[in-house]
Amino acid sequence: MELWPWLIAALLLLLLLAQLSRSARFYAKIGLYCAFCFTASAMAAVVCLLRHGGRTVENMRIISWFVRSFKYAYGLRFEVKGRETLDEDRPCVIISNHQSILDMMGLMEVLPDRCVQIAKRELLFLGPVGLIMYLGGVLFINRQQSQTAMSVMTDVGERMVREKLKVWIYPEGTRNDNGDLLPFKKGAFYLAIQAQVPIIPVIYSSFSSFYSCKTKLFTSGTIQVEVLDAIPTRGLTVADVPKLLDTCHQAMRTHFFHISKIPQENGAPLGPDTQEAQ
Repeated sequence: MELWPWLIAALLLLLLLAQLSRSARFYAKIGLYCAFCFTASAMAAVVCLLRHGGRTVENMRIISWFVRSFKYAYGLRFEVKGRETLDEDRPCVIISNHQSILDMMGLMEVLPDRCVQIAKRELLFLGPVGLIMYLGGVLFINRQQSQTAMSVMTDVGERMVREKLKVWIYPEGTRNDNGDLLPFKKGAFYLAIQAQVPIIPVIYSSFSSFYSCKTKLFTSGTIQVEVLDAIPTRGLTVADVPKLLDTCHQAMRTHFFHISKIPQENGAPLGPDTQEAQ
């Protein structure tokens, strides 16, 4: 029995549903995005192995090139302000807000040279995606075992200074699309103080005008990206972590509301549905 007629019929049905249903369009685009991720990861892994032979932060240039091409398929634009702060030749901790699976595109759009990410260990087992993360030098931590995670962070601090690495961390710890920032976890700030390197906050505007899981919205759009001035940690100690965390959170939250054009009153967004209304 011929399989091709059934495949063509299934594809035509999918296209018809995508035209008729907003939810179908949303899930079709998400599925395509995941397919892009797996395919690009497999292709990039081959190039990385041929070019550098194994795991190295230099592979991030190759990975970045592949991922940056995704934006053309989805009609997304990034407008970046302050990129030169990221490009300075020095070790640092970079922190940014974390909204959705699309953040990877935003990350690769501004990723500076010799920059690696901190990621949860579970991602290592995502087939070609886990492989390309490993080849790119991503540092995996087991968040279920705090002692192991702390040991990894200690090693990272030493490597940052020794190898002049930049480390990218999402201090919220999980994706968040509620129109505000979640409270920050302390790991990034301990790391910066331990290594005595500056923290550079990076803010991405709200995706809500073109992407929302709640309303099954996924269209084209523009993301504003703002790189804030570096915050020094020289001379700070562990006792200064809460103050440093609060300083970064307040600055990033203020800029997030500003570039997302979310109105505020007394430091809070106006109403729970403000983000959806933008």
